[in-house]
Amino acid sequence: MKKILVIDDAPFILESTSTLLMFEGYEVVTATNGEEGVAKALEILPDLILCDISMPKLDGYGVLEHVRKAKETQMVPFIFLTAFTEKQNMRIGMEKGADDFLIKPYTREELIGAIEMQWKKHNLIENQAQEKVEEVGKNVTYVLPHEFRTALNEINGSANFLKSTAGTLDKDEVESIADDIVSSANRLMKITENFLAYSQIEAIANDSVRRAELRTMRTVEPSSSLADIAELIAQRFGRTADLEVSEVVDGVYIEISTEYFTKILDELIDNAFRFSEKGQHVIISSFIDEKNMFVLSIQDFGRGMTKAQIQNIAALVQFERTTYEQQGAGLGLVIAKKYTELHDGQFMIKSVEGFGTLVTVGLHCNKL
Repeated sequence: MKKILVIDDAPFILESTSTLLMFEGYEVVTATNGEEGVAKALEILPDLILCDISMPKLDGYGVLEHVRKAKETQMVPFIFLTAFTEKQNMRIGMEKGADDFLIKPYTREELIGAIEMQWKKHNLIENQAQEKVEEVGKNVTYVLPHEFRTALNEINGSANFLKSTAGTLDKDEVESIADDIVSSANRLMKITENFLAYSQIEAIANDSVRRAELRTMRTVEPSSSLADIAELIAQRFGRTADLEVSEVVDGVYIEISTEYFTKILDELIDNAFRFSEKGQHVIISSFIDEKNMFVLSIQDFGRGMTKAQIQNIAALVQFERTTYEQQGAGLGLVIAKKYTELHDGQFMIKSVEGFGTLVTVGLHCNKL
């Protein structure tokens, strides 16, 4: 039996609405003011909340704010009951996170219709979430074993070759084989680290307390880190001549840990070089926009992506793998995007197939 919490300081509304809902088969709990409503919401964890806007002690907006802040109730459908018909009140409520409005006096059909609509929306969200979980699960099942096996086979093959021919190899040949082993081991390590990072992101995503803690971290002078990391990655690809870094920003810090910011840079800049050819420039810049966000821009002139590929970016998915040989489990771009979003930042991709990709990341910043 679904549980509905009704919060209203008008006895007639409280009684009539509760009676109607009980006849419809719902378990109903009531509260006569906002403070009592918040306490009962946290105590009984209702499936849905009906709440008046104008109440003593704590109004409906305050109730909604408390409900959305609490981890246990932040996803509970919330419908305002109001005698105000002004659009301004409705707009404010929706901006604060309400799911719907009912204007008093409302009919039985309006009340039941509004509630049933929330059940349909809730079921749709659950189904979509389940489909996403199943999709990621399938990708894990198919992609990760292949990636691990490929890297391990390369390490095993190189090591066995080194073992069987050790007496006949010269110094340069030994170094070359050792380089192959180290490269494969690093690839395996990155796959593992990215999978663990993705799992951590999924755990934090719906935890408002942990997300708020992330914003307390700082990276000082991010443009300096940007230039250093970009240079190292360009060297790794043997393409320092293709790297252009411009428009650096001084005297600021961004609200993200150095570890997470470095990860975003590493994945995005690595992609820019990996999916472009030698001789094609990779242009990196940073600036402060009109919203006081530190904006990182990475432009390459490589293969690019289609609109469909951009829209369908998902964990453990690699586009055109049969056409282009790729290394890694396809998590890098997703991790960079999710790290940005965890910090209430902005992440945008513009790309033209065959002409290149522009990725911009906006993160909250302050002056030192």
